[in-house]
Amino acid sequence: MNNHLAGILLTCFSVNALAALPVTLKSPDGRISVTVDSKDNKPVYSVSYQGKPFLETSELGLKTSLGDISKGLTYLSHETAKYDEQYTMHNAKVSDVHYVANGMTVRFTAQHDLALDVEYRVSNRDVAFRYRLSGPEDVTRVKVLSEATTFNLPDDATTFITPQALPETGWMQTKPSYEEPYTFDEPVGTPSANGVGYTFPALFKNADKGWILISETGVDSRYVGAKLGEGSKQGVYPLAFPQEGENAGIGGTYAAMAMPAQTPWRTITLGDTLAPIVETTASFDLVAPYYKPSVSYEMGRATWSWIVWQDDSINYDDQVAFIDLAASLQFEYVLIDNWWDQRIGRDRMESLVKYAAKKNVGALLWYNSNGWWNDAPQTPQNRMNTAPARREEMQWLQSIGVKGLKVDFFGGDKQETIKLYEDIITDANDYGLTITVHGSTLPRGWERMYPNFVTSEAVLASENLVFHQTSLDQHAYNATILPFTRNPVAAMDFAPVFFNKRLSRDQKNGTIRSTTDAFELATGVLYFSPVQHFGVTPDNLEEQPDFVIDALKSMPSVWDETKFVSGEPGKHAVLARRHKDKWYVAAVNGEPEAKKLEISLPMLKGKPVQVIYDKPDNRAGLRKTEIPASGKISLELNAEGGALIIYQH
Repeated sequence: MNNHLAGILLTCFSVNALAALPVTLKSPDGRISVTVDSKDNKPVYSVSYQGKPFLETSELGLKTSLGDISKGLTYLSHETAKYDEQYTMHNAKVSDVHYVANGMTVRFTAQHDLALDVEYRVSNRDVAFRYRLSGPEDVTRVKVLSEATTFNLPDDATTFITPQALPETGWMQTKPSYEEPYTFDEPVGTPSANGVGYTFPALFKNADKGWILISETGVDSRYVGAKLGEGSKQGVYPLAFPQEGENAGIGGTYAAMAMPAQTPWRTITLGDTLAPIVETTASFDLVAPYYKPSVSYEMGRATWSWIVWQDDSINYDDQVAFIDLAASLQFEYVLIDNWWDQRIGRDRMESLVKYAAKKNVGALLWYNSNGWWNDAPQTPQNRMNTAPARREEMQWLQSIGVKGLKVDFFGGDKQETIKLYEDIITDANDYGLTITVHGSTLPRGWERMYPNFVTSEAVLASENLVFHQTSLDQHAYNATILPFTRNPVAAMDFAPVFFNKRLSRDQKNGTIRSTTDAFELATGVLYFSPVQHFGVTPDNLEEQPDFVIDALKSMPSVWDETKFVSGEPGKHAVLARRHKDKWYVAAVNGEPEAKKLEISLPMLKGKPVQVIYDKPDNRAGLRKTEIPASGKISLELNAEGGALIIYQH
């Protein structure tokens, strides 16, 4: 993995090769400790926070075509380092990052003159590690068949994790699409719904001691996307590779690499509250851009007819209506979904894109990823899966002024599939196009690695609110899960903010919404995606009060700062985000009973704010107030309700 980090202050020193294990690495503030040891000639590690165990003795190592590099290893040496880097992001929940960490690389030797380095980085929030495998000059390639890596949670920990789907299941055999519901406070070791483990990221509650979020970053075309295998009753979760049937069986389940070989980073975020989880930047701290952006990519908000009006809206006139809606809301984009090539046609698309441009609205177009690896019938097809077709298509898109693509239906984490993601994204940069992926895996540092990558679904997203009443009934509850699980590590294309009482065009049929209008507005801030696709429809301009429409018009989609304020999965979530000098505080109630929250906003003490709140009829109300000198304010949230606090200097 190419992880050159520009601007690092790096200091290394070697430790006596005769020094014995265990060796310990601490975070800069001393609260996090990682200890590496050897047990029965197998490398192991453990992690503690403020002296309390957060990961117990866990295994390390690789199982490869060159042999099992997880046992029979001999400790050779270790060296330490310090990392200090400042970098900026244009498409994230934070813009200016100062990454400070201590590092340690522990070297083990194996048979056949092979060496395994385990490299650790520990910041004040996160632990990260990866492997390097090296050997004699004539050993030029390796297959990493699996890893011995485990994460040994304390026995009394509980889980908030999403099960992996079985391959070639679901609608048109498109799974895994990473759209399964999360467990809720289940004991570790509880069998997963499908018996094949769990998808990253994985949140664990360490009893009353704190929280642990496990994920990975830096995955590119040289490796597979990993997950957690089934856990044991003792809380041991192995790192697992893709299933054979993923991506319709195309490609192997292993990673084929040149030597010396290097794996992605595994990340462990931990703390006594959820603040480190919400505020982590581990996904970006450990990677660097792979290329320069060909243009200055603009993030923003998009209207999207399909999410409520569905397939019948993919026609010229309805798309004009949603372009006009985007212009009225001062949104930057319109997303035109599946079937546009058949139902509008390529010639008329050119005029539609030009019409949007005259309204100062950029067009984003949907594509099917597939060659033959799924049965999804939606078109355009066979334009993204081969380089000649893809580049020809992208050249045409650039020529008519399209700004970005949404590519759907990937179905797996094999190396072959990760390579397809990388190929689409990197080719798109040559033509000034952004890429959003749907029916897709978790981005693993991609927002920084690929400057034109925008966002990914990889969540049980809002289309299910339209398809299933049970999903809409769980909408508020899930809004208290996703800010602490899926969204902290990567952009999440959930598509928020639905004001229709029934999620259909005529509002006479379709699923029935029970969340309040203030709740819906708050999700536009609560959920992070640098291009945010909203569920608003043209009717909403007249149905909602001016202050709600004004909030939508000015709502940012990227942020300079993100803060955890309050919350607990299943109960409520309150996050604060800042864009320039403007703060937004989003609060949602995940329970069917009204509640009163007292929250602390020290950055706003003494400041005048607008509070968009729940009225008794579930409509949104507006009041203006001043945050007291204490920085504390009370919010009264209806059942499945919410609030949005806005401050602008």
